[in-house]
Amino acid sequence: MSPPSLVQAAGGLIPPAAVAPESTQQAIGYPSLFLLVLIGALVPVVPTGALVSSAAVVAFHRSAPFSMALVFATASLAAFLGDVALYWLGRRGMTSRNGSRWLEAIRDRAPEERLAQAQEKLADHGVAVLVLSRLVPAGRLPVMLACLVAKWPLRRFVRGNLPACLAWAATYQLIGVLGGSLFPEPWEGVLAAIVLTVLISVAPSLWRRVRRTPAG
Repeated sequence: MSPPSLVQAAGGLIPPAAVAPESTQQAIGYPSLFLLVLIGALVPVVPTGALVSSAAVVAFHRSAPFSMALVFATASLAAFLGDVALYWLGRRGMTSRNGSRWLEAIRDRAPEERLAQAQEKLADHGVAVLVLSRLVPAGRLPVMLACLVAKWPLRRFVRGNLPACLAWAATYQLIGVLGGSLFPEPWEGVLAAIVLTVLISVAPSLWRRVRRTPAG
């Protein structure tokens, strides 16, 4: 039997020539993932965890070799460079008489209560806290601000942030792999990964609200 001349695509049947080859998708996808994760590290409004999980789902369903390794390398490098750039900008703001909008952005997302907790943990455990801060939803910026307040040099922050970004990328990639393995279609795995990462990100804040709500 001859191979079918048409392939199924979103919205209907289209000729195979109209479908972007896998190499083209990779050439577009990896730079896009890098830029989005980098921007998300600098401007923490982009759901970078969901991006990494979604990219891992797509890589899981691809036949191209090293797709998973490329997703891991791209995400961890972008997160690392974004964190280092933001910390450097924050240090400049700390030494500037008028501060900086980058420092203010960090402070706006680091409430006093969470900053105090981060400072206490940083004093007790040092660099190890950076690794955990990347894995805890909304934990990265309070710890980063605690490092700035403690006047950590950039070199010391880099030493702790590198394993933090590697652990972060591996964790969210694992979430994507789990989602991709549960469903036969990539879009189903992507949807499952996004839902799971959103639940993980909002669970701590919901738990804190429940604890603060007076009983009965």
